[in-house]
Amino acid sequence: MNIVIAGDGEVGFHLARSLSKSRHDITVVDPNSELLKMLEAESDLLTIAGNSTSLETLRQAGVEKADLLIAVLHEESINIITCMLGKRLGAKRTIARVNTQEYLNDINKGMFKGMGVDELVCPEKIAAKEISNLLTRNISTELFDFANGLLRIYMIRIDNKSLFINKSLIEVAKEYPNLGIRTVCIIRRGTTIIPNGDEKYIINDLVYLITTVDKVEKIKEISGKKDFTIKNAMIVGGGRIGRRAAINLHDKINLKIIDQDIERCNRLANEFDDVMIINGNGSDINMLQEEGINETDAFISLTNSTETNIMACIYAHRQGVKKTVALVENVNYIDVSQDIGIDTIINKKLITASYITRFTLGGEITSSKWLSGIDADLIEIIAQKNSSITKKQLKDIRFPNGVNIGGIIREGKAIIANGDTQIMANDNVVAFTIPESAQKLINLFS
Repeated sequence: MNIVIAGDGEVGFHLARSLSKSRHDITVVDPNSELLKMLEAESDLLTIAGNSTSLETLRQAGVEKADLLIAVLHEESINIITCMLGKRLGAKRTIARVNTQEYLNDINKGMFKGMGVDELVCPEKIAAKEISNLLTRNISTELFDFANGLLRIYMIRIDNKSLFINKSLIEVAKEYPNLGIRTVCIIRRGTTIIPNGDEKYIINDLVYLITTVDKVEKIKEISGKKDFTIKNAMIVGGGRIGRRAAINLHDKINLKIIDQDIERCNRLANEFDDVMIINGNGSDINMLQEEGINETDAFISLTNSTETNIMACIYAHRQGVKKTVALVENVNYIDVSQDIGIDTIINKKLITASYITRFTLGGEITSSKWLSGIDADLIEIIAQKNSSITKKQLKDIRFPNGVNIGGIIREGKAIIANGDTQIMANDNVVAFTIPESAQKLINLFS
């Protein structure tokens, strides 16, 4: 696929790096020539220094031949104009990053499509939704629904209470023959492992499990996690993500929002009559104590400072907070953050890349999810009639490296995959894949 990415910093760069692993032809347009030199030094991507709203620059980037034009600059108006111009010049499909929530309702999305913007992506909205899921379902540090909730992905940390510790996948399968849970990925000290049957679960492993909705009690049992209900949550940072999270959660749990900006606090107070709004510094330990952090079930730090978010969550964890979530915009900090006890990491760059990736993989892909700290994706894909994937049992198919089939939806029923499973035409399949193998996986389903 011929892809043009218009950006102005790390979001565009991360997206370019991610998509280049799938061997697309990528051209990056960015106004910062120095940053482009850095990108060129580590990849063979074509780069153009310039303004993406310039017709000359877009023509230079070959947008008239682009299968996909992606505009992910910080200024949403530039993204929209870039997509409008690119569409006029011949781009087959366009995606714009936006910040304004009202653009995302169906009526307005239709209007933008008529203007030449095919898809809108709002990282803040996606991030807020993930936070809401985590706080309303408390077993996992991460949770994703697929196939309208019939299949779920949980991520649990193996600790000394887990029934899996020091056992191999085969041993667990023999001990729990009707478990109905499949391990699709293990993260160990920052390394991604696509496990085979001999792989053992080791303490502090981050394990991604796929299962059906009725297995939540079983996950509690094997993980050794005690169930708890989140009744109170404290959000530090009342910006776009914090506000959107409050919209999703305020009628479900008791919320406090802490923000240093008095004007923002006033706006939030006018919007929410059932949320306590506090004007103050969320990194001030004395203030957090005064506001009852030791009685808080969940702590979410969403300031513009990655370091502040990490340190605040560490402190919250030490105060006995049951669940901590940190906005970590520096990708290099993600592995470290997970190792020091922060339950969940939110990164807008990776969220954006995850959402956009599915538009580069073909029409069979119905959804794609980003996994924290992993250079890989969970995708939902439909098996086509007479495709290679339907001709043999899974154990007899030669899959590309870094691929694991997790679960299947067939005629409205969920199936957890094993070696004897055979995928059928029109099956909805949830699979784990690294970027390098994504297209090969798609080919098996085509």
